[in-house]
Amino acid sequence: MIDNNSTPATAGRAHPIGVGVAVPTGGLNIRVVATGMLVVMAFVFITAKFYQDVHPAVGFIRAFAEAAMVGGLADWFAVTALFRHPMGIPIPHTAIVPRNKNRIGDTLARFLLTNFLLPRLIARKMQTLDVAGAVGAFLSQPAEGGGRLKIGASRIIADALGALDQQRLGGMVKSAIADRLRELDVAPLLGQAMQAALAEGRHQPLLDAMVKWGSKTLELNEHLIHQMVHDNSNAIVRFTGLDESISNRIVAGLSKLLSEMAVDETHPLRIRVEEGLAKMALDLQHDPEVQAKVAKVRDELLENKAVKRWLDGLWEQGRGALLKAARNPDTMLAGRIGELVTQFGAMLGEDVAIKRTLNRYARRAVVGMVDSYGETALKLVSDTIRGWDAKTITDRLENAVGDDLQYIRINGTLVGGLVGVLIHTVDVVI
Repeated sequence: MIDNNSTPATAGRAHPIGVGVAVPTGGLNIRVVATGMLVVMAFVFITAKFYQDVHPAVGFIRAFAEAAMVGGLADWFAVTALFRHPMGIPIPHTAIVPRNKNRIGDTLARFLLTNFLLPRLIARKMQTLDVAGAVGAFLSQPAEGGGRLKIGASRIIADALGALDQQRLGGMVKSAIADRLRELDVAPLLGQAMQAALAEGRHQPLLDAMVKWGSKTLELNEHLIHQMVHDNSNAIVRFTGLDESISNRIVAGLSKLLSEMAVDETHPLRIRVEEGLAKMALDLQHDPEVQAKVAKVRDELLENKAVKRWLDGLWEQGRGALLKAARNPDTMLAGRIGELVTQFGAMLGEDVAIKRTLNRYARRAVVGMVDSYGETALKLVSDTIRGWDAKTITDRLENAVGDDLQYIRINGTLVGGLVGVLIHTVDVVI
């Protein structure tokens, strides 16, 4: 960044989330040096202008300072014009990088595609690599105590889990869970569970809770019963006050019924409820119509947004547990699993046929991935650069070049001064 007061031509988009721009620690200091040299040359030029008649040598000093200012200003303009409009003035053919960021991204992507991500180049490079041998040596020769094997394998497994397409993988897992739940015949299971609960008397606390809830509800809504009886009574009943007496009797009768049900597990009404529950348990196990209704409710629940969110949470918890286990070397490759992995590594190092087969598979897999997804990966490069706003790409390219941009200004100042001295010398001699 050459001029903090200049304003780049931006595309109006926000800085990409999670993308930081590194600022070189020495960039500010060298920028101050370059600007300071320009200021010093201006001061020297003004001073030499006033004292040029004192001695002929002052003319050389003036010529150096004058040409140095021209060179420094010209290089400042050139460097600044690459990234922004000098002093914020929209001079034509300035702010080159922001104006051409899309073309830069496309050109960079084409360069990578035509010079690096060519299947024949990747295949030639893969022929020189012994992938199977390297993996075998790594697995079969752990450091003392197996630390290297545990840590390395844990890192590989964790990185593999993290590198998978989580949206696609999560969708597959959640879809598999939902499919298994749809295949599950829920009704007979519910019927068997209900039948076992009735046989063991585990339904009694539920009935007690229902009775207590009924008593509490009746107590809170007595006024509604009074109002209902009053509204449905004729004028004579209301005039004589019989509606109030009737409603009081109704409330008292219901309250007495609920109190008796609460203390007597053999109450006839509780027995009727138990008989209804027993019939429901049998219907769930043997009645196709009831089973079809339960299956419909099951499918509707699986399509419910709340259930889908629950499945999302279930997947995230499972994935988090897998990553946590994979990142813990003490839990990975312990016991028999670690022995099997070590034996597999030794086999890779000794069996030439298996090694050749795995290397050929690795070569074909990598070349196939480059051939199939190379253009997609490079399109990601191009689209990413297109997605950056002008300030982001300006800062990134400017910081990538580093202090060299400021040294261009310094060199321009010094070279300009030397050229000025040379021109002044020729003028004096002639």
